[in-house]
Parts: sequence; C-alpha cells; structure tokens
Amino acid sequence: MDGLETLTTRASAMALTGPAPGDADLDRILAAAARAPDHGKLRPWKFILVRGAARDRLGEIMADALTARDPDAPRQMVEAERGKPLRAPLVVVVASTADPEHPKIPEIEQVLSAGCAALGIMLAAHALGYGAMWKTGGAAYDGAVKSALGLAPQHHIVAFLYLGTRSGPAAEIRRPHHSQFVVEWQQATMFAEA
Repeated sequence: MDGLETLTTRASAMALTGPAPGDADLDRILAAAARAPDHGKLRPWKFILVRGAARDRLGEIMADALTARDPDAPRQMVEAERGKPLRAPLVVVVASTADPEHPKIPEIEQVLSAGCAALGIMLAAHALGYGAMWKTGGAAYDGAVKSALGLAPQHHIVAFLYLGTRSGPAAEIRRPHHSQFVVEWQQATMFAEA
C-alpha cells in the first residue's frame, strides 16, 4: 500500500480481535509515530502500551474513576467502562507530556504534536494490515486515570488507541468532499471607521 492510499483508505475499525501487532510490527508503528511534526524537537509525547491482563486492571481503574466522578452512574455504564480496554488485544495510550511553561513552544503545539503521533500510529497500523480505533471519553480527562498510568496532572491523554485485527468491516462514515473545507484567501478585508 503506498502512502497516499494509506491516507485515503484509513477508517476506524468497528470491532477488533487478535492478533495485535507483534513486536516487530509494533516497533515499526511506533517509529512512524515518532516522526510526527515536533517544533523544538521536544518529543512531547509518551506511548503507554496496555496488553494482556493489564487491560483488566486498566478497566478497573476506569470503572473506579467513573464511579468517583458520578456516584450515581448506572451499573451498566460502570460495567461498560470496565470493559473498554478489552475492545482490542492492545491499547496504546497516547499522552501529551507538554510543558505549559516552555519559553518558546506553545503548549498547543506540543499537544498537537502528540495528536499527530497518534494519527501516525493509526496510519502505520493500517498500512501493515491492522485495524485501529481512536477513543477518549471521560477517562482521558480523569486525574486518577492519568495518575495510575504514570502521568502528571498537567499531561493530557490525547487518545486511547485500540489496535488489533479487524473483525468485520470498517466503520462506514460519509465524509463530505474535501472541497467543502477549502477557502482561498486573497487579501485582508479592510473595515472603514463609521
């Protein structure tokens, strides 16, 4: 699959099963992620791999965090939260380790860099024949979840990426033609004072 085909055919998986990318493929996927645009060469990201029984533990942490945020959460919702890490054989938590006090590189650029790294993981996985889903939800913004994953309070979870072998078709999403998002700018509009 060439690069342009990878970009134009990527779609989120609806369901994933094993196998997950093996060590060699995972190394290639993470190498692609590390090529994300990175102003200042800060490498403002961390990739946390969760597989095997660690997925069950992450599910417990996510369920506990949901219960702490919403003590009245219905039991079904808590159980659904507990099961999220089991959606795929591999979860890659992509975190932005942005430094909000950096003297030159704005925090937003650092967070966007981590987002680009997450997309790099999805594109590389697709190019190697794997499926992927990008999810966030309340757990991505929860301090207890971040702490359990070894992240500092100022860090951002930009994605829970679920990787594995596609089980069934890709998500069918009608996307508008790209021309709907294109505007050609020619000059600034000047407003006369009234």
